Amino acid sequence: QVQLVESGGGLVPPGGSLRLSCTASGSIFSIDINNMAWFRQAPGKQRELVALISRGGATNYQDRLKGRFTISRDNAKNTVSLQMNSLKPEDTAVYYCNANIRVGSGTFQNYWGPGTQVTVSS
Repeated sequence: QVQLVESGGGLVPPGGSLRLSCTASGSIFSIDINNMAWFRQAPGKQRELVALISRGGATNYQDRLKGRFTISRDNAKNTVSLQMNSLKPEDTAVYYCNANIRVGSGTFQNYWGPGTQVTVSS
């Protein structure tokens, strides 16, 4: 059973930075990861895409986050990271890791992490 485990959330003042990380692990079979992404969900709002990165490193960002957020991945470690700079109160949300994973000879399926809280406040 594959699990996505996030880390790095917390409380940060406006203008501060945080780095989130997410690692896929848990399967006794080989895993093949296609796209990896970060989503977020603020209270009372729908979950939205923050950034996505392909296996080959191509990236896609929510337009209004470009320049402040950077997504990266380490394929050897099955890890995706999100560097968040110049954080604003409106970035407060639960951030979720998402990955498209094939276990062994199976088909690609979508996996989600449990989420990590990011709070931007003075």
